[in-house]
Amino acid sequence: MTSPAVGTVAALPPTEPVLATEAALARIRPDVRATQAYAVQDAASLLKLDAMENPYPLPPLLRDELGRRLGRVALNRYPGADAQALRDRLGQWTGLPAGWGVVLGNGSDELISLLAVACARPDAQVLAPEPGFVMYGVSARLAGLGFQGVPLNADFSLDVPAMRAAIATHRPALVYLAYPNNPTANLWAAEAVRAVIAAQAGQGLVVVDEAYQPFAAHSWLDEARANPAANAHVLVLRTLSKFGLAGARLGYALGPAALIAELDKVRPPYNVSSLNAECAQFALDHADTFARQAQAIRASRDELLQTLATLPDVTVFPSEGNMVLIRVPDAQKTFDGLRAQGILIKNVSTMHPLLAQCLRLTVGTPDDNRRMLAALQTSL
Repeated sequence: MTSPAVGTVAALPPTEPVLATEAALARIRPDVRATQAYAVQDAASLLKLDAMENPYPLPPLLRDELGRRLGRVALNRYPGADAQALRDRLGQWTGLPAGWGVVLGNGSDELISLLAVACARPDAQVLAPEPGFVMYGVSARLAGLGFQGVPLNADFSLDVPAMRAAIATHRPALVYLAYPNNPTANLWAAEAVRAVIAAQAGQGLVVVDEAYQPFAAHSWLDEARANPAANAHVLVLRTLSKFGLAGARLGYALGPAALIAELDKVRPPYNVSSLNAECAQFALDHADTFARQAQAIRASRDELLQTLATLPDVTVFPSEGNMVLIRVPDAQKTFDGLRAQGILIKNVSTMHPLLAQCLRLTVGTPDDNRRMLAALQTSL
């Protein structure tokens, strides 16, 4: 029998492709294989009112200007100074509290994942009110952290005693507070948020997620400026998606410089593309246009809330976002009826027991809202 020549590898017996795939799948964590990927509803040929997007496109002149600017971006180079310039610009635009810094993400979803990675010590826990944004729990579990959901009150207000008790029991590394909340759309009382932040002091981080800040009456940055000592363990998370750049994927976290520096260490290199950064700079150059769009959305929301309140068998909840939560007698029937008429909304009725028979409606243009309301009335 001839031995393989020195420096060669003996051939292994062939393996069936199906068996090879199964062997590879077996190396993937069981909890990952058992979960579902984040689902995006098919919106082809439908009026899309399911994802809290800004319904207003760029005016033609601004669209042309953006095209010219993006055409000048040096795509043959990795992002560099453009990202630093954007961080500086966002700090100025938000009125960054003294001693705070900025870190960028490919959407705020990436920053939620990076926070989980940064805090993924043995037995670490993440805590958040529920119902809330599903990615808090998903990102925690994927990073190997435990997740503890604390139910809201029946009116979707923050259950402060329950939050305090959960913090004392689980000693979480991270507490998320969406401000306003998704999918309930309400803005929790500032004194309730202060109480939770105080309970977490000395334990870990609090992340105040302000994804819907353009439509809200209050920002936690005002609290951080007024009382920096009480917010020394707080990060404020924001995104330009609701601002009007959902397709550009640009999120950012603001917080004490020492915390931001640690989060920056787990950020992938070049995670924000030069195109994303240029889109964001462009949006800040024309912030007045986006502010007018946000004002129009807030006005449309208020009109929508008033009209929905007149419909029989519909319960309408307060909103400080660009969405409205309603409860109807039969959520699935109503959802299907709207879809059959070309309107896509979000059926959240199975997300949490507190959301039984609830639907979430994105605020659109006045014409979008009229179409949705007409379809809703025939679908109830």
